[in-house]
Order: sequence, then structure tokens, then C-alpha cells
Amino acid sequence: MRIDLHAHSTASDGTDTPAELVRNAAAAGLDVVALTDHDTVGGYAEAIAAAPPGLTLVTGAELSCRLDGIGLHMLAYLFDPAEPELFRERELVRDDRVPRARAMVGKLQDLGVPVTWERVARIAGEGSVGRPHIATALVELGVVATVSDAFTPQWLADGGRAHAQKHELDPFEAIRLVKAAGGVTVLAHPLAFKRGRCVPESAIAELAAAGLDGVEVDHMDHDQATRARLRGLAGELGLLTTGSSDYHGSRKTCRLGEYTTDPEIYGEITRRATGAFPVPGAGGSAHPGV
Repeated sequence: MRIDLHAHSTASDGTDTPAELVRNAAAAGLDVVALTDHDTVGGYAEAIAAAPPGLTLVTGAELSCRLDGIGLHMLAYLFDPAEPELFRERELVRDDRVPRARAMVGKLQDLGVPVTWERVARIAGEGSVGRPHIATALVELGVVATVSDAFTPQWLADGGRAHAQKHELDPFEAIRLVKAAGGVTVLAHPLAFKRGRCVPESAIAELAAAGLDGVEVDHMDHDQATRARLRGLAGELGLLTTGSSDYHGSRKTCRLGEYTTDPEIYGEITRRATGAFPVPGAGGSAHPGV
């Protein structure tokens, strides 16, 4: 089995619609793909309806968190999307995205960048607006060469010149909420230092003691030494280890299935989940028009 547990659609900051995402996942030879848009479950219905036979869809989300001033992302899998407490927190985070993005656009304008809110809103479309949409605007304007180049202290990285804060969950509270909704938690790209500051390993140990299920190890922003370090830490803490592409369509260079999760780990994730269950595809073809 080929299992990719971290992918984004236009419901947040990917460039594939949810339907395109599941079709592309099947075409890429995946057996399982997780839809983990930022702080939203808005793509679920379309992805479920379009998932082709042979592909299993795992519903999830990537929750925005902050600990001691450091941003981190919590992957939440197979939770009940209607659970009231978690729903309310997701709404708070999502509602704060627009004023935060507007603030970042204002900071960029103060720095002399001719970016407009209208341009960013056009790029975001119906998705949950975020930094990748602003980064795409910077690429369009020729300010940076790639989306990744915008995530530096000069521009949009945490603490960067054009960065602005938004409402974010305490990760310990995120674990509690996801567990209460029957879900499973995995810390996304925990040592991706190229993105900015990361929480120390002692914090990962505290999160593990609070119920964190796993850590994302095989990821494009982790080199081989970092992956080995994380596997060792996960072994010490009794955490599951996953691998994922963190696919964003054309917005990033990673491909669906570039990194994958061991089937035994996937089986353990589904065993622990009680809020929702993987959805076998029955909706359409892996190849549009067939």
C-alpha cells in the first residue's frame, strides 16, 4: 500500500480542488490519501463524492497552534467534524485568517511591495486564506522566485518583517479537543528548521505525555539526519512515525506520494480513531473524462 497522510486542496492553500486532489492521488498510484486542509473541513464533501474506486480517503485537518511564541502545526485525523468544541476553535482560527492576511498585505505595502488585498483574495478564491496565497502574490509580482522564498525573515516567516499573528490553538488544548472528537494527532514537520523556529524536543516529549499520537518524520523539509533523529525520539517516547508529501498542487514542488506512511502505522491510526472512518472511493475515475 502507498499511503500519503498530508495533502491540501483549494479549501485552504492548495491548487487542486478536492475532486482533483483525489483523482490525482489515484493517478499517482496512491492507495490512501489524507485531506488535511488548514483549519477547515470544507473540502470533505467534494473529495468524498469524487474519490475513485481503489483510493481510500482519510479525512483530517492541519490545525494552527502556537507554543511559547513558536508556531507549529498539528495534523488531526478521523475526528468528528461536528464535535462542538473543536468546531468552535476551528472557526475562531479560520475567521482570524482574513484580518491577519490583510495585516500582512499592509506590512508588505509599507515595505514598498505593490501587493494588493484584491490580488491575494483572487489567488485564495474560496479557500481559507493564508501565507501561501500571499507568497504566490509575491511570486506573481516578481518579488521572490518561489513560494518557499517568501517564507524567510525578510518576508513572511514567523517573526519576519511582514508577518502578523493570528488566533492559534495551544497544542495541548488541540490534542485534548481532537481526542474528545475521536481523532488522532500527529505533529507535522516538527523539526523543519528551514521554516523558522521549531519547538524543542523537550516540548515534543511533553506533548507525547499529553496524548500526542505521532510525529511526521519523512517530509521534504527534514533531511536524513533530522529523520533519523526524529525516529529515535519517537522510539523513546512511544510515538507513531508517519511520512507524507505535504502536497499543495503547483504551489510547492513536492509530489503526491513523494513520502509515504508505513501500512502498519496507518492501521494503528485507524484503530485509534473513533470519530470518523476512512472512506473507500466509489465516486469517479482516476482519469478525468474516462
